[in-house]
Amino acid sequence: MPHRGWLFDLDGTVYRGEALIPGAAETLAALRAAGRRVAFLSNKPLQTRADYAAKLTRLGVPAAAEDVVNSSLVLARHLATLDPGAPVFVIGEPPLVSELAAHGFEVRADHRVRWVVIAFDRTFDYAKLNTALQAVRQGARLIATNPDRTCPVEGGEIPDCAGMTAAVEAVTGKTVEVIVGKPSPIILEVALGRLGVPARDAVIVGDRIETDIVMGKRLGLGTVLVLSGVTRADDPRVAEIAPDLVLPSIRELIR
Repeated sequence: MPHRGWLFDLDGTVYRGEALIPGAAETLAALRAAGRRVAFLSNKPLQTRADYAAKLTRLGVPAAAEDVVNSSLVLARHLATLDPGAPVFVIGEPPLVSELAAHGFEVRADHRVRWVVIAFDRTFDYAKLNTALQAVRQGARLIATNPDRTCPVEGGEIPDCAGMTAAVEAVTGKTVEVIVGKPSPIILEVALGRLGVPARDAVIVGDRIETDIVMGKRLGLGTVLVLSGVTRADDPRVAEIAPDLVLPSIRELIR
């Protein structure tokens, strides 16, 4: 594929847990050596961009924080265009809280807020759900990082942001207004800005048909589905959505 810009999902595409997908380092090195621009795109808000870059480098894929676009960054930037400096309640973990604070938001632990921010949160509990309910009853609006139901890890999958979103929507009777992560054009706009190429000259490589590939198809990117993560070859959506390439893993990109 001749495209100048390459966007790679992380979990299930470049690595799974703490294990690099076999051949990932060689594929990414070959693309860079050929002059392709590479960036990493993740819906997962559990680490900072610097953390992601450090992990990639540790696993054998040199990266800087500027090479990574994640849903925490995109949500903070987007919310700053809607309601800069607003008080927010966060269902999420410290890296997301830090990103919001760095963008000037007042992160509160009570319901006196204008927004409830919903993300993948392994500490989600009844107290957080109740605070979200009370905030919405006082007029707070809902925004979320990503629509993923599960996150691939070594040995299987764990619940992701969709579980927290469903709980909040169920008790409040309100629907999340904006989800900024893949397949939203909001996250893609930021990622293409990092690559410095238009959508028609970029490829998205990922393991999720409903986020990575749907986003690419809707917005005019080349699409490569890898079967090293969540999506299986016999998933009927593969034939329906028809990625440009379907590969066992990113190792096969340079074979």
